Amino acid sequence: MNTSATTHEVRETVRQRYAAVATEAAAGAHPSDGTATDGGCCGGTGGCGGTGCCGGAAAPTFGAGLYDASDLVGLPRAAVGASLGCGDPTAVADLRPGERVLDLGSGAGIDVLLSARRVGAEGFVHGVDMTEEMLALARANAAEAGATNVAFHLGTIEDLPLPDACVDVVVSNCVVNLSPDKDAVLAEAHRVLVPGGRLGISDVVAEDRLTPADRAARGDHVGCVAGALSFAEYTAALTAAGFVDVRVEPTHAVADGMHAAVVRAVKPR
Repeated sequence: MNTSATTHEVRETVRQRYAAVATEAAAGAHPSDGTATDGGCCGGTGGCGGTGCCGGAAAPTFGAGLYDASDLVGLPRAAVGASLGCGDPTAVADLRPGERVLDLGSGAGIDVLLSARRVGAEGFVHGVDMTEEMLALARANAAEAGATNVAFHLGTIEDLPLPDACVDVVVSNCVVNLSPDKDAVLAEAHRVLVPGGRLGISDVVAEDRLTPADRAARGDHVGCVAGALSFAEYTAALTAAGFVDVRVEPTHAVADGMHAAVVRAVKPR
């Protein structure tokens, strides 16, 4: 179990990294293109400068290269450039017109803007992020995109600034693995969903054979895997939070024994 001091340290490390990414993206340096000075996936310090991580010669493992190129047309360049996720949660969640959506750890707003397109004018999308620099960038991106059915909120994903049963879908992109209290994140996601609401997220997940020490060692090479849950742990945590129809399915490898995965679950009616 994490102490409060450790929780604060982890959260502050993540906040500082993402603040730097937001500042660089706003200035025209784009992590997804491998041009940001930090050069790390998910705000980390390694991996993105190579050929496979953020849109290089090999198949991307993180970043905007994981989206269908047609979906990115018309999005602000800073929203696309600051994308550090490991999938496309808006596709995973199968969003429908009129739905209310929440993006956990919304960053520069790429998934909020894509969700807003999918749910249409009759729907609405909330983004929650703890980094003020990212929120400022996201709001600027939303204004540039002309998105009027979105709102961005300052807060943590462990203590969401939204009322009970207020959204139909919760999405997230490579953020839950960064949290020092994943049980709280999943409990909060369950709380804000309406009965019958669904969770559809992309995240980094470890093979069950890897110990926490193994995962930490791999985190030295790919910047957002050290805190990842295993497949069995993720399934158990979602079930404990009250979800049903839980599925955790790998999509592509990001390190030895570590995979990007799609995570789906439903809040019972």
